[in-house]
Amino acid sequence: MRNKLSIAFILLLMSHFAYGQLFPDLGGQRVGTSAAQFLKIGMGARGIGMGESFIAVVDDAEALYWNPAGLTQFDRPAVFFSHNEWLIDTALEFAGAVFHSGANSFGASITYLHTEDMVETTELQPFGTGRMFGFSDFLFGVSYARQMTNQFSFGITTKFMQETLAEITMRTVLFDLGTFYDTGWQSIRFAVVVSNFGRDMKPSGSFSYEDFSNESVTVDEFQSFAPPIMFRIGVAAEVVETENHAITSSVQLNHPNDNAENVNLGLEYRWQDMIAFRAGFKTAQVEESYSLGFGLNVPITMADFRLDYAFTDFGRLGTVNRFGIQLQF
Repeated sequence: MRNKLSIAFILLLMSHFAYGQLFPDLGGQRVGTSAAQFLKIGMGARGIGMGESFIAVVDDAEALYWNPAGLTQFDRPAVFFSHNEWLIDTALEFAGAVFHSGANSFGASITYLHTEDMVETTELQPFGTGRMFGFSDFLFGVSYARQMTNQFSFGITTKFMQETLAEITMRTVLFDLGTFYDTGWQSIRFAVVVSNFGRDMKPSGSFSYEDFSNESVTVDEFQSFAPPIMFRIGVAAEVVETENHAITSSVQLNHPNDNAENVNLGLEYRWQDMIAFRAGFKTAQVEESYSLGFGLNVPITMADFRLDYAFTDFGRLGTVNRFGIQLQF
């Protein structure tokens, strides 16, 4: 028990020291400097329920989003579906599959953010032009991971992204790079992930509008923007682990290229690997703060079925509900 309490104290001390000393409140001037913001929306209710402090915890198909190296941390084929009731009548869907071959793991995933068609408005026609337009984001990813030793794994995801706004389209190829290391001391794991790494992206296409002189203006040149690159370091461990009960704690340091550095904290309690309760907290966020969640794991014919739910508070923006379903065969 003394060793378990020491692990918990180390994780807590690390989060406090890192946030106050290593990562002071800097970087606010970078806000709004990257495109494709949907890439920063977390997938899967388990990781969200733990406050997105998850890259060192991943041991299921949610690794397709959080850390591709985590695909090696389970050995059964799996399919995963996630539905996210996002803000302002926006929905985000995610589907993925994973299979294994020896020390190698492979995965594929699709992400789709969409809204209902909207009424086009202009300065001269604030109540509508009579035309409708749509907005959507699409992402297709292919993942590969390999367990190099009993303690170390690495993974990579190649992602094709397309964003569509009316007649304007933006496409690019991005990469996620992840590592996972089991220290071998107690249950401490360490992970490093770089997400959405790639070159600047630039929209293509054109649109026309009428200026205040009632002259038609066509725009076909656009500024380029960087993708929302995120560098993450995470540490996780079981602070309690018995035959029927387990508590996992996690600390994660995040360095985005378009915002201030921040720290995420997460906890997960599991009873007989059947029922789980989760809680998390995100620092240095204007609206988003705490999250809560639960999971239910039930064996069914030919597979283990898991249902997850997460609730996130966004302050003045409201709340967000996320659901996840996972089958391991």
